[in-house]
Amino acid sequence: MSRYTLGLDFGTESARVVIVDVETGKVVGRHRTVYAHGVLSDRLPTGEALGDKWALQHPKDWVDAVEESVPQAVAQAGIRASDIVGIGIDFTSCTLLPIDVDGMPLCLRDDYRRRPHSWPKLWKHHAAWKEASRLTEVARSRNEVFLSRCGGHISPEWALPKMLQVLEEDEQIWAAADRFVEAGDWMVFHLTGAFVRNAGGAGFKAMWHVRDGFPPSDYLRAVHPQLAHLAATKLRGPVVPVGARAGRLAPSVAKRLGLPAGIPVATAVIDAFAAVPGLGVTAAGQLALAMGTSTCHMLLASHEVLVEGITGVVRDGIVPGYFGYEAGQAAVGDIFAWYAKSVPVDVVRAADGAGVSIFTWLEREAARLAPGESGLIALDWWNGNRSVLADTQLSGAVLGYSLATTPAEVYRALMEATAFGTRRIVEQFEAANLPVQTLHIGGGIAQKNAFLMQLYADITGRKVYVPSESENVAVGAAIFGAMVAGREHGGYDTFAEAVESMTSGHPGAVYSPNPAHRATYDKLYQVYLTLHDDLGRDRAYLMHELRHLREAAKAPIGDCAGE
Repeated sequence: MSRYTLGLDFGTESARVVIVDVETGKVVGRHRTVYAHGVLSDRLPTGEALGDKWALQHPKDWVDAVEESVPQAVAQAGIRASDIVGIGIDFTSCTLLPIDVDGMPLCLRDDYRRRPHSWPKLWKHHAAWKEASRLTEVARSRNEVFLSRCGGHISPEWALPKMLQVLEEDEQIWAAADRFVEAGDWMVFHLTGAFVRNAGGAGFKAMWHVRDGFPPSDYLRAVHPQLAHLAATKLRGPVVPVGARAGRLAPSVAKRLGLPAGIPVATAVIDAFAAVPGLGVTAAGQLALAMGTSTCHMLLASHEVLVEGITGVVRDGIVPGYFGYEAGQAAVGDIFAWYAKSVPVDVVRAADGAGVSIFTWLEREAARLAPGESGLIALDWWNGNRSVLADTQLSGAVLGYSLATTPAEVYRALMEATAFGTRRIVEQFEAANLPVQTLHIGGGIAQKNAFLMQLYADITGRKVYVPSESENVAVGAAIFGAMVAGREHGGYDTFAEAVESMTSGHPGAVYSPNPAHRATYDKLYQVYLTLHDDLGRDRAYLMHELRHLREAAKAPIGDCAGE
């Protein structure tokens, strides 16, 4: 008799549910629900205006999506609900919300729903950038060890800046919040009634460490006196490894989902991290890349070392039993999309005439070029640099233009730049004695763009593996569901066993480095590296000044100096 697990994948605009056969890894049912409220960036549902760089969500959207998609996926699969043995959850992070003592989001209470800070702050809420800068500056001045584990920089997307923003802008919400929780952890609480914090969210987004805990109270007090006892108050709660059992599906929720009560539910995992098991990665040396608008790089190791420019290292934070390292590129697919919107009209006409998309036309023409033929090199910093420079104020660049430069040559240079950026990250890991032998890449871009994957193989000098299953993130969540079920109930007792069984059915494509291209790409990479260090380190002030001039020019006249 077949057994199945549910993978609940909560994204920025929608939630997906997959039903996966535990034995074969085949996705037998899937359904997607778009959030009714989407991303709240201008106004609350009650009409109150939001400030610049705000991004909120409605927790009712998450609940509604599960109640819509789970029954639909079960019906599509044509299985018995009683054959579902486990549930896994991945969620965007850091998506953070304040809750009351009963676990209710403050925004769902009539007395707080008109106050913006009562609502969940989505991962891409960037309005806490001033708070992030202060947290970073204080940590640097005190030489705090935790800062070296997260690349030397605290992002406005993380938990502490968002919490500090609430404290400084709405003390009533701060006082009313019994705790601040990751949305993934809150969803686990909603399903089970049990509250735990997942190690990935706590570690990568709130700087928790398995030995040292959250940042020390004297540091937090130096930032703001009311933060001193944060770990024992608004961040309290057990921190448990990813892949552990958080609880069981509560009867009241089970009834609404059409499932039997008591199904084991895994702790939440950050959405990009769920791609690691979904891509079949189980051991050190295999670099997992979740590629989309940006790219998240994840590496497993048996030990902890400090790696400059790497955005985090957490034990049991990506998969159980390993230290997980995270790095990233702030723009990849976004760069390609930006250029596709900017091409000359003759490219648009050529693509239309060929009956293909602009992306397909550019890729096809770029593939006709030999390595180095364009005479161009680009820096992939269209949205700043996440790793290894950790500088959001950097911007993109293309060097080598001539009057003969073609759109296809520019597009190839941009594609190569993203691969050079990944090679720089690989070399940073290896310099810290963390070997990288293979790349495992998931996401729609990887599956649709074979030429780009070949570039990654050629430029990094490593084999690239791309699975055939497109829902590798949701499948990764389902794999954690199989782990918490255990072999006794139709699942698996170990992480490696679960991954091997549930991903071997979609091997996909393998791209091997082309030896004929190695010498040219090594030379091009040295040019990239020289520009990387010059404009990203030694003379980063040049790009900073350009950004400051742009922002000053865009500012209202009354905001200019001297007004």
